[in-house]
Amino acid sequence: MPRDLVVQIRQNPSADFTLLPSQGGPGYRPGPRGPEPLLPDRGDPGYRPGPRGPEPLDLEVSLRRHGTADLLHMSANRPGERSPLTRGHHAFLDVPATRLLQRAARLRAAWRDQLVNYQTTDEDGMPLAYPFASAVDLSDQVKLAENRMTELAEEGRYLLETMLEGPDRNLAEFRAFLVGALTEEGPLRVSFDSDLHLPWPMMAVDSGPGEPWKDFLGHRHQVEQTGSSYQRIQVAHPTRARAVTSLNTDATLESVGRAPEVRKLLEERTELTVRTESARFLEALAGAVLDEDLMYFWCHGQFVDNGTPFAQLAVRLSDTRDIDADLVRRQRRAHLDEPEALFRPFVLLNACHAGQSAAAELEHLGRALVELGARGVLGPQIEIPQVFAAEYAFAFLDLYLTGEFTAGEITRELARRFVDDYGNPLALTYSLHCGIDSILELTT
Repeated sequence: MPRDLVVQIRQNPSADFTLLPSQGGPGYRPGPRGPEPLLPDRGDPGYRPGPRGPEPLDLEVSLRRHGTADLLHMSANRPGERSPLTRGHHAFLDVPATRLLQRAARLRAAWRDQLVNYQTTDEDGMPLAYPFASAVDLSDQVKLAENRMTELAEEGRYLLETMLEGPDRNLAEFRAFLVGALTEEGPLRVSFDSDLHLPWPMMAVDSGPGEPWKDFLGHRHQVEQTGSSYQRIQVAHPTRARAVTSLNTDATLESVGRAPEVRKLLEERTELTVRTESARFLEALAGAVLDEDLMYFWCHGQFVDNGTPFAQLAVRLSDTRDIDADLVRRQRRAHLDEPEALFRPFVLLNACHAGQSAAAELEHLGRALVELGARGVLGPQIEIPQVFAAEYAFAFLDLYLTGEFTAGEITRELARRFVDDYGNPLALTYSLHCGIDSILELTT
């Protein structure tokens, strides 16, 4: 006898264009949105079980080099508002690429110097401690944290204003549209498709008087940067009940902060492989099928001189082998055109400098992993204190491993949680390279 088949929609390339606006299609605009609640804990009434498909983006922004290396073109649109009678907003920028990269480096340096390297003093001016580098919970120093965040919000606005400033009429109209969209009250899902690796979550808008941390883009919205790298189309894989993960680590860091709890979390809730030697990692990477749902790096990162004007970002496990973007590509180059090859992890790069390239525009480890098939890469834009990095990893993995929340939802949630609960803004330095829709697919 006939029976209904169970269908699971894994991709929705039509962006719901088959729906009428009243049904939630691309023309549907419900009006101003209020702030969304924080992610519910498992077991709460708001907990959402079951698989979820990607939601349409609210805003797509493109930043491209044009003609000469220094000329930049920027465009933005709301995917759901496009129609034959409208066009995307776009303009050529006045600021050259080199100056914009210098200002981005200035913003990263400000976060490093005014937070990580900030040192308190006593009444006599004698140095005391580095509060942001030595502790996660700063709730007993609210005034200090608020002063730091007020200054950093000014720096974030300065970078965004520098990028968009200029007298040209088209640029003025584009600036009004983009800033207007980013300052909306309701949170957005924003994808920055950018040739330049910029600290988007650390940029800020002017939303009026109030708490300065609410001006940061990473606090207001779900944010990702895609660059020129997109996930590869790969062979379909079955959904499983227990995630497969790996911990690629330097053994000397295993006792730092909550690092032991992170490992225990992975051991209890996933099928875990631990690698402390680069040879084991490279051997696994060279195989045609490396079917891990999540790949976590808890190790050191550094810039390595490669005989060119630019140093190359590399990470190290327990040995002294440098693992950089070129080595990663070399290991998997033989499988790029194999239809049965599989490499699709979400990658958490918790290593010093792991989220940032030497000149902020170079090929870096995160981009290489995405090009090879990773569903997204999350890493810090600055050198993060190890105690905070371990705390962030535990919080992120605890949510991601439920299979209920996307990486974009979690990064925004943690940016808010660490500020609200601990007075600590360092979660805003973590940046998504692709992966806003990455979610752990598990059988229910």
